[in-house]
Amino acid sequence: MLKVGLTGGIASGKSLVGEMFLALGAHLIQSDKVAHELIRPGEAVYDKVVAEFGPGILNPDKTVNRARLAEEAFGGAGPSRIEQLNRLVHPAVIERENAWMEGLRHRDPHGIAMVEAALILEARAAGRFDRLVVVTCRPEQRISRWATRLEVDIETARREVARRMAAQLPDEEKVRAADYVIDNSGSLDETRKQVAEIHEKLRLEAGKMARNTKDRTESPRKKSGRQTGMH
Repeated sequence: MLKVGLTGGIASGKSLVGEMFLALGAHLIQSDKVAHELIRPGEAVYDKVVAEFGPGILNPDKTVNRARLAEEAFGGAGPSRIEQLNRLVHPAVIERENAWMEGLRHRDPHGIAMVEAALILEARAAGRFDRLVVVTCRPEQRISRWATRLEVDIETARREVARRMAAQLPDEEKVRAADYVIDNSGSLDETRKQVAEIHEKLRLEAGKMARNTKDRTESPRKKSGRQTGMH
């Protein structure tokens, strides 16, 4: 099984690209969704996050208001506390993702296990993966997409994107660390074509890796058989 990290800056289109890989047969888990599950009431991470950021981040039903949490984490009126939030949430996210990949390794040894996460490089977690795919786009597109997604004006989107990008590595550094880069600046068809080309390469790599693993597993048995025949 080939373990692939999928990352990129804010509003670059990681989720869109992840869904394209999924449609082609890759297995996909999204770190953001895992984190949301882990901050539900009853989870240990929920208790830690509320203790750190206070009851002001909660809705009346005691669920976490993610917009308020983001406001607290990315600065608000004070300094950014995103690293504090990451320290609380990331270890549990990684543990759940690793368990998912381990289960998948047994179910589909020839498969592609893809983890979509914004902060793979920032968290120094690239070593968890066999390959790293980075999604990029033009700066103005990030702002436009953010404005559309959150239904805010362009200037509000520009400030929020800049604030969040400050907690991420520049695209140039992400690209240098990548095995594959997808430029999501063009049309959906152009992005889909890049995804298809990269998926085929990953599929071939996954198959080769599975065969090599099988050969290593079987080799001691073959060696033992030859030795037995010589007695």
